[in-house]
Parts: sequence; structure tokens; C-alpha cells
Amino acid sequence: MAQSPAHRFGQMIGDLLEEIVEPHLRAYCDKRGLYLDRKGKRACRKGKKVTWTDKFGNSHDLDFVIEAGGSDCEPGRPVAFIETAWRSYKKHSKAKAQEIQGAVLPIAESRWKDKPFMGAVLAGVFTAPSIAQMAACNFRTVLLPDTSVIAAFKTAGIDVGFNEKTPDEKFAEAVRQIGALPPGKRQAVKDEIYRLNAPVLEGFFRDLAKSIDRTVRRVVVVPLYGSELGFDAVADALGFLDGHDQSPGSFEFRKYEIIVRFSNGDSIDGTFGDKDAAIEFLKYVGRVDSD
Repeated sequence: MAQSPAHRFGQMIGDLLEEIVEPHLRAYCDKRGLYLDRKGKRACRKGKKVTWTDKFGNSHDLDFVIEAGGSDCEPGRPVAFIETAWRSYKKHSKAKAQEIQGAVLPIAESRWKDKPFMGAVLAGVFTAPSIAQMAACNFRTVLLPDTSVIAAFKTAGIDVGFNEKTPDEKFAEAVRQIGALPPGKRQAVKDEIYRLNAPVLEGFFRDLAKSIDRTVRRVVVVPLYGSELGFDAVADALGFLDGHDQSPGSFEFRKYEIIVRFSNGDSIDGTFGDKDAAIEFLKYVGRVDSD
């Protein structure tokens, strides 16, 4: 099926958005010895797509993944998942927000010991509820308004001020003009989009750094003892607590509950039935080599 000019236009703006974000992510990763994975060839995978599997066994294609210990030949531990997206119309924005959540959240949840940063750089027209929905799911999200993109392209003599009533002919002409931009002018458009949105983009990159550069601030270990008691009603549980003797005694060990708190406010919680599993968890979270 032939691709509509409007759809192709959206893809081109999406590609441009990735090109704006990538150099800043790459510079950050190079400085810290991290690996930035994005679409392209990589020796340790088939094809060019950045594909990760979620906790349900479903595969998702992503835009950017920052890995600790990764290389062209070896996958690393994910410390950040970052998506980019452009939407021209409000009616499509919620669906795109849900699409990003549906891809990234179950992957991040399967890597709960890494507590990866989840971010989205959005551009165009997104409703406030769609942004709030992502924030409620712990995504760090920034929006580059469509007015800034329109203004940037105007400096190159290209009109991209479109709406739902824009005919395909205008989209097709914009696609042709954007595709014909020489590298220097294309870069100038990207630089102008960044300049017009510098405060929010720089805030996003600061939060990314704060998440990845976090350090362990405190570790809480709670050994739990005693047999588990079950009650059919709240009143029965209240009766037990009312008569329960809290004095120390000799009880059978049940499990460890561990809470690791980080300098940026993140925390990772785990429950473990034996000492070896608890030690393995703390070594993993603390990046301590195994014996």
C-alpha cells in the first residue's frame, strides 16, 4: 500500500527529532564510558532495529537505549530507555503516548534491578492529559511545541504549518523540500529547533544524568522471622494484634526485605527467601563484582 504524504512527513520529522537528540546522548555516553544503542548495524544482533523483549516475551522496537557495559559485540545492562515522537494532531497524541508506555514499561519492569531511566522527547501537538499520563508512569517527558518546529523550518523557506484539513499536495511538497535540503541547511534547521527549546531539552538531559549518575545513599535490610498467620476477616486480624506479644523470642527465619535508596530519590525494593539471593541482589545493584 502506498504511503500517504502526511504519514511520510511525520516520519521525516520523527527522523529529524532523533538526529537532534542523538548527539547529546552520544556525547554523554562517551564521557562516561556507556554504550548508546540506536537503529543501525551492531555485531551482537540481527538487523538494524533496536529490539528488546519485555517481561511477557513480546518484542518492541525502540529509539535509544543507554547501556552500562555494552559494546558493539556485547549487550549491556540498560540504564535508560529514551523514545522520540512527533504528532501533528491532538487526536493522535494519546494513542502515541500509550504506544510508548506499552513498549517501554514492561521492558523496564523486567529489568527492575537496574531501575532504568524512562524518557520521551515529544514534538508537535500532544494534549496535557497524554503528557500527564506518561508522567504518572514515571516517564520524564518534554514537549517541543509545533510552533517551534514550524518556525525552524520557516528559516529554510519551508512551510510545515499543517492541520487536519491540509491537503496531501502540501504535505507532498514539504516532503520534497525537506528531502532536498542540503546537509548544511538541514543542520541549521535542527540547530534552530534545539535553540528554541534549549531550556526544556537541557533540563531533560540533566535529569537523565542525575538518574544514571546516581549513587547508593542508604541500604535498609529487614530480616523477618515467625510463621505467617492468615485471617478470614479484619476483625480476626485486629484481635490477634491486640493480644500479640512483641517481646523478642526465638522464631524461624522467613525472608529478607531490602530497600536500596539512591541519591536521586530512586529506590529499588526486593524480597528474598535466602541469604545468597539477597547478597546477589545487593552486589548487582551496587555494581560489586561477585566473589
